[in-house]
Amino acid sequence: MSATAGQAQTERSLAERLGFQPDQVVQEIGFDDDVDEELRSSVEAVTGNELVDEDYDDVVDVVLLWWREDDGDLFDGLTDAQVPLTDGGYIWLLTPKAGREGHVEPSDIGEAARSAGLTQTKSVSAAAEWSGTRLVPPKARK
Repeated sequence: MSATAGQAQTERSLAERLGFQPDQVVQEIGFDDDVDEELRSSVEAVTGNELVDEDYDDVVDVVLLWWREDDGDLFDGLTDAQVPLTDGGYIWLLTPKAGREGHVEPSDIGEAARSAGLTQTKSVSAAAEWSGTRLVPPKARK
């Protein structure tokens, strides 16, 4: 076996690096033709479920929120994204990387998240063109 083949078997997928788990229900908001298909496929492969869309009317474990600078008010988007979350659920906010069209400044993300009552727990390079910010709601939800 070549070194490359061995590395491929031990390398974690994009979704695994982001903490996705089998059987999670993941709602995707903000889908457009610029989203990263490899990340979407990886999430479906790890969870074993297809992504559900914005019209899904049950609780979800994770919201995958694709957001660009001109998508509107980020506070409103984050507030709406919290509604379907189950206890212990979280949001992956995906924004275009710096220098890309639609980039959202980290300070704007931090401010909108705090205003929406969310805590930022992780920031990563989620895909080739996208940065990811993991946001969690308060533990005691009313």
